[in-house]
Formats: sequence, structure tokens, C-alpha cells
Amino acid sequence: MHRRSAIPARYRAGVAVALAAAMALGATAGCSSAKSTANAALDTARPTTITIWTGQDQAPEKIMEGLAAQFHQLHPNVTVDMSPGAPTTDQLLPKLTAAFTSGTYPDISYNFGSWATEMQLSGRTLDITSKVADPAVKWDEFPGAARQTATPNGQVIGFPAVVDNIAVMYNKKLFAAAGLPQPTNSWTWDEFRADAKKLTDPAHNVFGTAYSVSGSEDTTWHFWPLLWQKGGSVLTKDNKKAAFNSAAGVSALTFLQQMAVTDKSVYLSQDDQKYADLFKSGLVGMLMTGPWQLADNVTAGLDYGVVYLPAFDGQNHQTISGPDLWTLYDHHDADRAYWAYTFDQWLTSAAIDPKFNLASGNLPLRSSEAASPEFAAYAAKYPGAQTLEDNLKNATLGRPTVPGYNGLSQVLGKAIAQVLQGQGDPKTALDQAAKAADTALAQGD
Repeated sequence: MHRRSAIPARYRAGVAVALAAAMALGATAGCSSAKSTANAALDTARPTTITIWTGQDQAPEKIMEGLAAQFHQLHPNVTVDMSPGAPTTDQLLPKLTAAFTSGTYPDISYNFGSWATEMQLSGRTLDITSKVADPAVKWDEFPGAARQTATPNGQVIGFPAVVDNIAVMYNKKLFAAAGLPQPTNSWTWDEFRADAKKLTDPAHNVFGTAYSVSGSEDTTWHFWPLLWQKGGSVLTKDNKKAAFNSAAGVSALTFLQQMAVTDKSVYLSQDDQKYADLFKSGLVGMLMTGPWQLADNVTAGLDYGVVYLPAFDGQNHQTISGPDLWTLYDHHDADRAYWAYTFDQWLTSAAIDPKFNLASGNLPLRSSEAASPEFAAYAAKYPGAQTLEDNLKNATLGRPTVPGYNGLSQVLGKAIAQVLQGQGDPKTALDQAAKAADTALAQGD
């Protein structure tokens, strides 16, 4: 993956207060895109510079710079001033916060999807809702979860940058050794649990599956698909209070508890990397993971397969996606707004996106790219890529992007970790976490 963070789309602590101040400043400025750019006459021939913060590591940054040069060749009057913007993707958020105050924010920035609502509430983003409604944009080619993430409070503020999802990767050699048939896309969680028990071999330090108990967003976001499949919700309908402590949440966490505490078939990873290393080393039979794991599997020479997440009812294989965004920012300049939007649309088009996302080891953004020769080559290089691409249809819900999600994720992650380590019962742990999450949501942290 090219996002410079171990966990996709995570909030980071310590920026909420500063961002709130920037949001207040933006509100004082009072600028929606439609109002702020309408008064300046657009001249698409005028020399224009747009600034882009990519948030990328060295290799994908080089790809992006090459694409920027290509865009300049197509539009010689447009200069693209491109840089990573910050030492890590995570650090883009506080830098954007400071830049909102100083007025030095970019025209486009890579954003974790979980920042979307805060960015929109800052008053600094462009509203491109009417533009993406143009059939020529083919907005519906992006996965539903990605479109949802890009549309906080009903306003589209940018284009999807990365799409992913969680499936189950399994070790074919370990399945054969346990005398188990390989799983299929129609399997159930009961089958997953039974397979995990049979795969577990304490004498050889082999576990059926694994789960992070670091208490981070990695702990939390692996829980959401099980909650959703049970019919639960993360938040109440008004997005103001936690709802994960419902009967659905208790049932989902009880299932994981039974596997970890009763069956002892789950390797409980104290960080967010060790369990993935154990999987590629052949010591974990099944792993809930995504496309970022493919390259490591191939490099390790692992004989693996990929299937959808199991379903509790045999039908609903709901998964989770952590889409990130190329967010557009408003500088009250019609020319900059026009070219920033044009670049964003071009970068994420079916013709150009493979040159960035597939080249960086990510899934393609658009459904139409699945038939491209570039994706065929990618799928041949990384077995299971086609299943992950197909699995995007099961990512129909997006994680909340509301202020306060960071605090919610932290308290729920700790609750899940405690229960899986035998230190509490699911209902009490979820009720306590929900109470703390409500405080975080009310405070916006």
C-alpha cells in the first residue's frame, strides 16, 4: 500500500482542538465552492498553478510526479506544484489544520477517509456534488463505500484515492495438512470457527486465525463487518451516539470471544503487524486482511487463497472498505478550482488510475478497470486480487467520518481487546465503551 500509515483511514489524537479552531475560521470566511468561485471569471487559458500534497512514500510519489508532468504536457498553461506535503500521511492533518489558518493550504490533498467530515466542516473544501452528477464522470463506477466517504453531510468534496476491503486469506498447505476442504465464497462463520479449531496446532505454534488486540483502529475496524452482518450499526441514525452495544454488537463480540477464549484458536497480536508476519510465515491458517497483504504473500512464496468474509446467515458477506480521498480545497479562484477538479477527475479516470493505483499495488478505483489489461496483469502477479476486486460489491457501508470517531474507536478497541483476552464479558464491555464513546462524540474528539 502507498498510504504511509500502518492502519487505513485512522483518526489521530491531538488535532481536534486545532481543527475546530480552523473550522470556526472557515465558517467566518463563509465560503462554499459555488459562492466563492462564481464571482471570478474563469479563463482556462490563463497560466495557473495548482498545489497538491500527495502524502506518499518515495516510490508512489515518483509515479505521481510523472503523472503531473503528463498532465502539464496536456495542459501547458497549468503548473502542478506537487510534494508529499508532510513526512507521513498522518501528519497531513495537523499540517492542513495549520494551513487553514495561514491560508497556505493546497488545492488537492490526499486525505484519510475518516477526515472527510472534519474537512467539509472546515469550510475550506470545494463542493463538487453537481459536477460528479454529470454522466460523463461515471461516478457510479466507484464503490458505494468510497462514494459515501467522499460525500460528508451530502457534499462531495473530492474523488476516491484508494479503495480496499477485507476478505479472508488462507494457507492452502495448512488446510491440506488438516484434511480440510478449501473455503468458498459462500461459507459461514460457523465454518470459519470450525476450520480455525482444526487448523490450530499448539505443538507447532500454529493458530487457526488471528486478531489484533492492540486496541487501535485495526482492532475496531475488523469488528464492524461482524456487527453489520448481525444487523447492527456503529452510530444512532442522527450520528450523535454509539449504537454498537446493541444485541447485534453483543452477539458479534461473543462470537469472537468464544473463538479466542473458549476455542483458543486465535493468535492475539499485541500490535498490528505481528499477526500478518505470522500468516506469511505459515503459522496462521486464516487471516482477515486486504490487498495490502498480497505483495508480502507473493514475496514469501506463500501458497494462499482468498475468499469473501464468511456470513452468519449464509447470504450477507458484508465487508468493510477504508477508502481515502483526493480532497479538493477552495481558494476563491475560479481557475484554480477548475484545474484542480480537472486534475482530480483525470487522475481517477479509468485510463489513468491504473498507472497509479495498480502500479502502487492497490486495487483499481473503478469497476470498469476490472476488464483492463493492466488489472489482468496485476491479478496474474497477485493471486486473489480478482476476489478482492469482486468483494468491493460487499462493501456497501462506510465507516463513520464524524468528529469523535477517533475517541469512539479507541474506547471500543480497548473493550474488544479486553474481552478477547478473557478480561470481561461482551455486554458490559460494550456498554461501558458506548458510554465513553458518547462523550467522545459530544466533544468531537
